[in-house]
Amino acid sequence: MRPAILNPLFAEVTALKGIGPQLARPLERLGLARAVDIAFHLPSGFIDRTPVASLDEAVVGQVITVILTPLDYRQGGGRGPFRVHASDSKGNIVSLVYFGGNPGWAKKLLPLGEARVVSGKLESYGEERQIVHPDHVLPPEEAADLPEREPVYPLSEGLTGKRLAALAAQALARAPELPEWIESSVLARQDWPAWKAALVTAHADPADKAARRRLAYDEIFANQLALMLVRASERKRRGEPLAGDGRLRDRLRLPYAPTGAQARAIAEITGDMAQATPMLRLLQGDVGSGKTLVALMALLAAVEAGAQGALLAPTEILARQHAASLTALLAGMPVNVAILTGREKGKARESTLIGLADGSIDILVGTHAIFQQAVAYKRLGLAVVDEQHRFGVAQRLLLAQKAERPPHLLVMTATPIPRTLTLTQYGEMDVSRLDEMPPGRQPIETRVMSDERLDEVVDALARHLSGGGQAYWVCPLVEESETSDQAAAEARAAALRLRFGEDRVGLVHGRMKGPDKDAAMAAFAAGKTALLVATTVIEVGVDVPNATLIIVEGAERFGLAQLHQLRGRVGRGSGRSVCLLLRGRQLSETGRARLALMRETNDGFRIAEEDLRLRGAGELLGTRQSGEHVFRLADDAALQELLPIASDDARLLVDRDGGLDGPRGQAARLALYLFERDAGVNLLRSG
Repeated sequence: MRPAILNPLFAEVTALKGIGPQLARPLERLGLARAVDIAFHLPSGFIDRTPVASLDEAVVGQVITVILTPLDYRQGGGRGPFRVHASDSKGNIVSLVYFGGNPGWAKKLLPLGEARVVSGKLESYGEERQIVHPDHVLPPEEAADLPEREPVYPLSEGLTGKRLAALAAQALARAPELPEWIESSVLARQDWPAWKAALVTAHADPADKAARRRLAYDEIFANQLALMLVRASERKRRGEPLAGDGRLRDRLRLPYAPTGAQARAIAEITGDMAQATPMLRLLQGDVGSGKTLVALMALLAAVEAGAQGALLAPTEILARQHAASLTALLAGMPVNVAILTGREKGKARESTLIGLADGSIDILVGTHAIFQQAVAYKRLGLAVVDEQHRFGVAQRLLLAQKAERPPHLLVMTATPIPRTLTLTQYGEMDVSRLDEMPPGRQPIETRVMSDERLDEVVDALARHLSGGGQAYWVCPLVEESETSDQAAAEARAAALRLRFGEDRVGLVHGRMKGPDKDAAMAAFAAGKTALLVATTVIEVGVDVPNATLIIVEGAERFGLAQLHQLRGRVGRGSGRSVCLLLRGRQLSETGRARLALMRETNDGFRIAEEDLRLRGAGELLGTRQSGEHVFRLADDAALQELLPIASDDARLLVDRDGGLDGPRGQAARLALYLFERDAGVNLLRSG
């Protein structure tokens, strides 16, 4: 249970005064469902209100506070604005402009002949000065209530800054004073305020760096502590040592000798699996670095030791592809591979479930379906999870429940992750890196062209296809909306079919049904279609060696990591491969830097470090892990700077300062609940 001291802060947002159904909607759009969400919704900047005695002292474009006396009202014709003409103490005239709705409200605020304190942005319109929708209008006796510096909050339609500031004040009133969880020497060195004081200051004065850094540090500290608890708990659990005898691995006919990096990773993984402590290892490898081979060696080591292995893929397409490639590599060997996704129904599903339960299936490949309630294994010894950032700790724990003893766990990602983020997301794991390419992988030539030359690109594509080549055409991301991405892909496919013929152009997008998507992919892989038009669904794992050209339209709209993933769809055979990035005419500085880097390097790790610098941590990691928060208070600069300190601080707490039972540990428990680091909290609950 959450400690009672935090309950007022975790109340539903409707517990705050003045929130009805109408206001709940814009708050929901901002993800503000509880008082704590509002407390952590910090201002993005501030407005300085300059007090002036008269308009002579004011500068156009400045936000001013001045005493004005309304002189007359003027209603514009038709739907024109309502204007209140007012004068300052020296007789200078300014127009206070209100658009839309009933002028009665403005008349009530600004009665003729009565002085009012007015604050807003001074603008010029033709010959006259005006303030459109003044932010504040108050009687002179209430002028003291008007702050000179006012926070500016990220807003949603239907919500004003004033309203959000009032809600933030209520949320802050619910925040308790909490005992200190930061080690005293760190606190003294950084000269930070206490937690609640920092939160109050961050809302009142967004320019106060110390308050912001303190809050960012707290969140990073809670994250690191949770990861350490997960790791310590995994280390305490007794797994099953799996030491294979090599009989299956020695029979494997490989297309090439493993690279040094692969051999090193295989040795690290099989070494871990031979221990009684369950393995928890992250395998990071760039596109095409040979992660599948490393995973297969680990799975075979488990099978040699009499256990079963499971390979979990994020999508059905990828699961089928893994199953096909493993089956081909293991042809003629006494290893039984099966697949289980949401599509397997009836007798096929039934026989797979029976084979898992009686142990006749050695390796199961599938999607989330492989850890549903009905799926029971005879002896699950190793789970391999592909593309970790789509699976949270919660799903890992579910998978662990599928075995009598916790299985060894290998997590693979083709998204090279900067070292800073490896620590924040995977701090509880050991890491193996595949940082060299297998022989025969051709470097991919990357070119950038303006979309004004689209006709030339289509002609070049025609030459490529007529020579027997295959190609991908990736359509642009449209405003983060799947429906419009789909529309863009459908329109592009229709245009290209007119040129190349209906049956030569395939189409895949995220809203297609699984079987249709698989059929389109299969037709392309088999060479039945020469060109595959797609949205980013082809980003992960599709393997067609004959496809040596990829065209990415609207390339400036994609992140670096995503462009690098897309580029990795080609260069999988022995032929020379080209990635053509089509850019729009409006190119930002960041967009330009991104495309220049893509042209310059094929090194995914370097690209990931640059992507972090250009975009920030939250965006880089892509999808939010289910059940786990991304950082709300710590931005990427804070992560880079404060992570090493927070990591050492959390380790000190666990190793020296009485762990979670000492006074600092009791305070740190509150931090875990406060920042909702659920993995750590669950371990507290289970003791």
